[in-house]
Amino acid sequence: MTKQTLSACARSIVLCVIWAICIRPAIATDKTAPPRAGLAITVTQPQTTSIQIGIKANGNISAWQDASVASEVGGLRLDELLVNVGDTVKGGELLARFATDTVEADLAVIRASESEARAALAEAKTNAARANSLKNSGALSSQQIGQYLTAELTAKAKLEAVQAQIKVLELRLKKTQVLAPDDGEIISRQATLGAVIPIGTELFRILRQSRLEWRAEVTSEELGKIKPGMKARVVPASLTPGQEPLVGTVRIIGPTLDQQTRTAIVYVDLPKQTTNGPVIRAGMFARGEFLTGDTTGLTLPQESIVTRDGFTYVFKVDTNRKVDQIKVEIGQRIGNRVEILNGVTSNDTIAESGAGFLADGDVVTVVEPTPADQRQKGTRN
Repeated sequence: MTKQTLSACARSIVLCVIWAICIRPAIATDKTAPPRAGLAITVTQPQTTSIQIGIKANGNISAWQDASVASEVGGLRLDELLVNVGDTVKGGELLARFATDTVEADLAVIRASESEARAALAEAKTNAARANSLKNSGALSSQQIGQYLTAELTAKAKLEAVQAQIKVLELRLKKTQVLAPDDGEIISRQATLGAVIPIGTELFRILRQSRLEWRAEVTSEELGKIKPGMKARVVPASLTPGQEPLVGTVRIIGPTLDQQTRTAIVYVDLPKQTTNGPVIRAGMFARGEFLTGDTTGLTLPQESIVTRDGFTYVFKVDTNRKVDQIKVEIGQRIGNRVEILNGVTSNDTIAESGAGFLADGDVVTVVEPTPADQRQKGTRN
């Protein structure tokens, strides 16, 4: 080995010793230094919240009852239509009118026949009275007297028949006016102006009292937990952000179950349409739940919940401002909060704003929420 090689080896050894003495402590010192903070977030803690226990169900919104308004006279021309689909009507309100000229003409003829029948009856009564006065005189035979008495009875019967025909025509004249059978809303109209309508033809269909109901399908296992008078929260398909679900009342439980689906229909009365409430119409789909009681549970703000790969997580912040990704199971949603069934305790500190940008092991900076954030949070709640 040459002197140059030995000298190079010696220099290498010296450099290694210097690195071990000077550089390594510096690295060790760097490892003990606090990690640099990353994303700024706000934190929260799970809160104990009152939670309503419910039985979830789906179903359709339907009319409570509908009434068919049909023609009670036939062969007359529909002369006037006063309502259309969507109109609200009162019981007894005029909906349509048939032409009355034919009925009035027939009534005039029958009333003339009535006058004739009255005159014939008066004459028959006079003849019968005269025959009775001559009964014992022998001027008239008993057969003739009987004929006069029978003529009186016949004239009286003819008058009564004519009067009955007058009542029929007066009733027919009355029925030329089509009236609403109850308060409600016109949901269909088959009547056509100018048409000659056969008797019994449906002209209108009315949603009685403008009442709607939710017909929820409930399994046989859940049926025993539902009672008439129980409240139900109903979410129609038309519900928009900011609107509250409808709160209905169970009116009756269907007496039978469908043999195919093994479900029963529960009829829930819905409140009437309001200006600020969701739009509800017969035939609309709605989901909901029957409120069977109250319990308590831990909840977190919606912002704290992160869904990844089909699982639900929250980020727990430790004393060193490091976050741990915790898998949790969620339950019901109460406004802007979500029930946490397991995975956290009430003493845990959980990331709130910014949780969706975190990863397991990140180091964060915890900041206080701004007044604007607090006002926005209060509005959502």
